[in-house]
Amino acid sequence: MNNALVALHQLVKVYQTGEVEVRALDGIDLSIQRGEFVAVMGPSGSGKSTLMNIVGCLDRPTSGRYILDGQDVADMNVDERAEVRNGRIGFVFQSFNLLPRTSALENVELPLLYGRGAFGARERHARARAMLVRVGLEGRERHHPAQLSGGQQQRVALARALITDPAVILADEPTGNLDTRTSQEVMEIFRRLNAEGRTVIVITHEADIARFARRVVVFRDGKIVSDGPSAPGKEATP
Repeated sequence: MNNALVALHQLVKVYQTGEVEVRALDGIDLSIQRGEFVAVMGPSGSGKSTLMNIVGCLDRPTSGRYILDGQDVADMNVDERAEVRNGRIGFVFQSFNLLPRTSALENVELPLLYGRGAFGARERHARARAMLVRVGLEGRERHHPAQLSGGQQQRVALARALITDPAVILADEPTGNLDTRTSQEVMEIFRRLNAEGRTVIVITHEADIARFARRVVVFRDGKIVSDGPSAPGKEATP
């Protein structure tokens, strides 16, 4: 294993559907260095969502090793993985996953309520406000999700992902519910965060979105079929 931020070695994930065995991931070797911006592409059923679930500590591999920021995650128990998930990974989902009756500020604060660190209300508010300013939502702190556009909701979700200063930002189809212009605005935020040194992994099936990344990894049938630098202006073909 190397000193990569994310290191997967011979990772296998098998699902049992009745008598049928499905190898969603079939011996994956993948390293992502600190500060990289990686797009993971592939058709439905290629294994990219399974990869996201394992890298995000939402699921465990059937076999193989997963090292995240120096920690061997594959063999951790449920509580240990939850702690890593809350503190070391910032999630951004297609559906935003915001609490509808909660303000933008309170949505962003949520990860600080569940982590080990003890933050008083004043510090939580200050950190959340700073994150909202960072994603361009100053003045929207008290707005509820229904009062925000789709792009603004995704910015709230991104601010929430950043609040714990995670080792990696993991975005699953982050522009899937957005129009083209808003998608580009959101991806520009990811690009800016990466330029500041953030490690970003984006799961997408859209070549236009993959072009924002510096590296594109393409999956098919549970295996990596290509892995190389993104070519701006040239479509990545899954």
